[in-house]
Amino acid sequence: MRSGESAQRGRAAREAAPRSSHADWLPAPNRPDPIEVLQAQAATRIQELVPIRYGRMLVSPFTFYRGAAAVMAADLAATPRSGIVVQACGDAHISNFGGFAAQDRRLIFGPNDFDETLPGPWEWDVKRMAASVEIAGRDIGLPADRRRKLVIDCAHEYRQAMRNFANESHLDVWYERINASELVDQFGGRLGQRGRILFTQPFAKAHRKTSLRAVKKLTEQVDGKPRFRSVPPLLVPFRDLFDPASRDQGEYVRGLIDEYRRGLDEDRRYLFDTYRFVDMARKVVGVGSVGTQAWVFLLVGRGGKDPLVLQAKEAQASVLEPYVGASEFANHGERVVRGQRMAQAAIDLFLNWQRSEGLDGKERDFYVRQLWDWKASIDLSTMTFWGLHAYTRACGWSLARAHARSGDRLAIAAYLGNGSNFDRAIARFCTAYADQNELDHKRLADAVATGRVEAQPGV
Repeated sequence: MRSGESAQRGRAAREAAPRSSHADWLPAPNRPDPIEVLQAQAATRIQELVPIRYGRMLVSPFTFYRGAAAVMAADLAATPRSGIVVQACGDAHISNFGGFAAQDRRLIFGPNDFDETLPGPWEWDVKRMAASVEIAGRDIGLPADRRRKLVIDCAHEYRQAMRNFANESHLDVWYERINASELVDQFGGRLGQRGRILFTQPFAKAHRKTSLRAVKKLTEQVDGKPRFRSVPPLLVPFRDLFDPASRDQGEYVRGLIDEYRRGLDEDRRYLFDTYRFVDMARKVVGVGSVGTQAWVFLLVGRGGKDPLVLQAKEAQASVLEPYVGASEFANHGERVVRGQRMAQAAIDLFLNWQRSEGLDGKERDFYVRQLWDWKASIDLSTMTFWGLHAYTRACGWSLARAHARSGDRLAIAAYLGNGSNFDRAIARFCTAYADQNELDHKRLADAVATGRVEAQPGV
């Protein structure tokens, strides 16, 4: 499509979905019960872990929001659509952005969770991101005018970045990224000395978060060899879950490793073969993901002094699928990996997918990556206002970069335009949706109180 046609397409989309229409939020008369939505997800998960998920979601409206991507996906499906599709992240709340290592060993910033990725409306990601800004602002006690500024400036950053990307070549857009060391200069002009320290601290520590650190934290020495600790239910060694009477443990593990290995490109396979398997364990991760199968694998090289810790995380159907259609990939692990490669600025060296038979005999899809590779995440509760302002602007820029790679950036830029109509509409939407989220959070608390669902807090 030529640039003029793309711009015309974007402006024409305003007729189907005026920018001001994105301000609207009223629950549909047939809106699904959010508790039923969560219970439907829970039906496919490890039942003993589901109460932990609810316990984590109960902590605050913000933690509820983190775990309620499926609830919001149903809500977004009833909102106006521009008709312009990108590789949507699917769960672009601001805690799903952070620092991670590029293969040139620079720490870069961007979205880092693609469990729900699918081709879908770009504006759904923007609303998911911006609403999380409003909800996080409430969580840390910011007044309404400050929250509104955060949301508007986050949306503005997305809009302005998309307009800039629309003027770049395809290759320039593809090469775009932002190093963590550049965040303060690009977005933190109003940070004071304390704000700079709080903002940069997690990124300064990220270089320590490696496989070596994971080994120190998650393993212990057993007969002179590293083995995963037993910290149930958060970390359970495979040996404590496996029934040796049902099959040979070594044979089962070798099958998992060989299947993953075969899917690697030749150069990655060569590197992988320099390591040998030592141990594996089931690990509880995140908020929304709790209850899905997640495993950590310990491998070592160079005489046991060179550890590699991989995570295999179950990939189920995207929460977007009922509203945008099924993935073209039969394996949901492949869906996650393909979407991540499309949208993320740098990819983990060992990122790949596989399908494996679980201990219960059921086949499941997984994607595999390093557990920690310079991972940096922000503790929103410690941020100053201007620190949160810089962070949320960085999220807006990074999301625009991800969308510009996979979608018609000229059409999106033309749709958004020069003015602040879209920014202000998003701010109004976020205020209304944050109110809805608080009601849904209370519904979960009521469901626990009445025994409808069971929660295990503090885990």
